Amino acid sequence: MSVSTSSQPSAFQAWMLAIRPKTLPAGAMPVVIGSALAAADGVFRPLPALVALICALGIQIATNFINEIYDFRKGADTAERLGPTRTVAAGIITEQTMTRVSIALGISVFVLGLYLVAIGGWPIFLIGVLSLLFAWAYTGGPFPIAYSGLGDVFVFIFFGLVAVGGTYYVQALSLPTAVLVAAAAPGAFSVCILLVNNIRDIATDRKVGKMTLPARIGAPAARAFYVALTVLAYAVPVWLVVSAGYSPWCLASLVSLPLAIGQVRTLYASEGQALNAVLAGTGKVLTVHGVLFSAGLVIPNIISIFRS
Repeated sequence: MSVSTSSQPSAFQAWMLAIRPKTLPAGAMPVVIGSALAAADGVFRPLPALVALICALGIQIATNFINEIYDFRKGADTAERLGPTRTVAAGIITEQTMTRVSIALGISVFVLGLYLVAIGGWPIFLIGVLSLLFAWAYTGGPFPIAYSGLGDVFVFIFFGLVAVGGTYYVQALSLPTAVLVAAAAPGAFSVCILLVNNIRDIATDRKVGKMTLPARIGAPAARAFYVALTVLAYAVPVWLVVSAGYSPWCLASLVSLPLAIGQVRTLYASEGQALNAVLAGTGKVLTVHGVLFSAGLVIPNIISIFRS
């Protein structure tokens, strides 16, 4: 697939297409939540939190770039695709350029991440190496994760447990069970984003052997799974308040529930390209829920500062 010269976007627009800004909350919010949990527990450290955020976003962007390269090679990004333009398949950015930029970005994240390794030791080194490996293996290598139906599992692990847990660990050097429970919320929403993307692409993915979870179980079951994950995400703050002793302010995240219900309704009423709106909307739910959840965690600290 190629585009005419007259329709070519600028270099900035092309790279923004490749970065996929609407998906970035999936990388940012787990770090924000992990840092808010650290603040609630009195162990917040701003510099490790900032470096963790930069590394998380860098790994996610690198994953998006590598996804473009390998989906192009495997023929998954064709003119029949219903999602946003993929720059490599459209001939906007060359495969060679995307490869070089992906390698440079991966090296940059690794070098920056050594600061976190110096703080957290070998567990953080292992997390960093596995995260970079996952960025490549998601669509690359002999057994690409995205083509096997296991992508949802890895997204939950890396955009939930690993991102939240790792962020907390580099600040506290410990990892309470409550932190891993809290990590289930952004992990669940990140899987929801992936589900919508793959429900939309079931027909074209099956043609090229990209057997994502929705391609394997079908759209109805994938939509039901989306609902179950949404319920899980909203149960998390309730558990933290009832069972882990965190402030009831965490329940502020429930304010976003009507937005989530609206996305579920639209998901069930939409097919094909119309699902792009649900994809963006699910990212908004993740962001609003995460911001309110994080705010609820730190509000008691802010109140105590004003009282002192």
